[in-house]
Amino acid sequence: MTTLSTSHRLAKALVSTTGALALSGAAGLAYGLWEKNQFEVRQETVPVLPAGYRDLTVLHISDIHFIPGQAKKKRWLAELADLSPDVVINTGDNLSHPEAVPALLDALEPLMRFPGVFVPGSNCYFAPKLKNPLRYFKGPSSLDGAPPKDFELPWRDMHRGFEDAGWRNATNATFTAEIAGQQFDFSGVDDPHLGYEKYAGWPAAGSPLENDDAASPSAVRPRIALAHAPYQRVLNYFTESGADMILAGHTHGGQVCVPGYGALVSNCDLPTSQARGLSTWSAGTVATRRTIPLEVSAGIGTSRFAPIRVACRPEAVLLRLTARAA
Repeated sequence: MTTLSTSHRLAKALVSTTGALALSGAAGLAYGLWEKNQFEVRQETVPVLPAGYRDLTVLHISDIHFIPGQAKKKRWLAELADLSPDVVINTGDNLSHPEAVPALLDALEPLMRFPGVFVPGSNCYFAPKLKNPLRYFKGPSSLDGAPPKDFELPWRDMHRGFEDAGWRNATNATFTAEIAGQQFDFSGVDDPHLGYEKYAGWPAAGSPLENDDAASPSAVRPRIALAHAPYQRVLNYFTESGADMILAGHTHGGQVCVPGYGALVSNCDLPTSQARGLSTWSAGTVATRRTIPLEVSAGIGTSRFAPIRVACRPEAVLLRLTARAA
């Protein structure tokens, strides 16, 4: 009988283990590639409106990261119009390729028949770069200085397409808009992940709608805040300044999550437990502290250099805003 030496047994075990890891890794990659196209609509009810307001349906979309040729994503985006929202809110990172704008606008055309409000993200301005994904565990990603011109995306064309369809640009801006026959105040910022945010505050009390002679007291208009990246400094500002609700994206819900646990990273300073879904945010002094709803979308796409999702399916969010309890 031939007896394997210790070194031979170790070598055999190593080969076996390496093979198992390779198969496991290949299976995980295949699953992640599959899950990135398993689009879902998450539904939430948020009691945030003042007395006298009727329910409002908001479709929140974020982080589309569109690439030419994404036929399944394009079809699904167009089908979202069947939800017939009162308003569409887009919180940025729409692009992942310099030639994506025409296809993106074509995909969103059915949704752009509804009123809309938008703010941009970093991947509206700049194309993604290949990076080591382990860097995300060290903290939020960065552009490593000013990106070269060949990384700039045609965001102006995209914004022009949105605005031509009637969507309102809330980039470092505030305004009052009439939606479904009711008045709402919006305030948004440019992408905090790039440090581009500047706060415009809120419309003054009693300020009328554009082209409208009738003033509506600001105190009774719901205030909705928008940002791409939910950094704490931005959430604190909006909460303390009187927002009734904040909508954001950017986190991808962690993108690669642990089943039963959730996100490992948020790519900003938001706690990972709030990287996806409806939660609350509190800010202010003891005397002025406020707590409001915070909705963070897990997003619809991924960077083209990391096209996988695990335990974190892509989503749009259908919010039903209702009156607060008396």
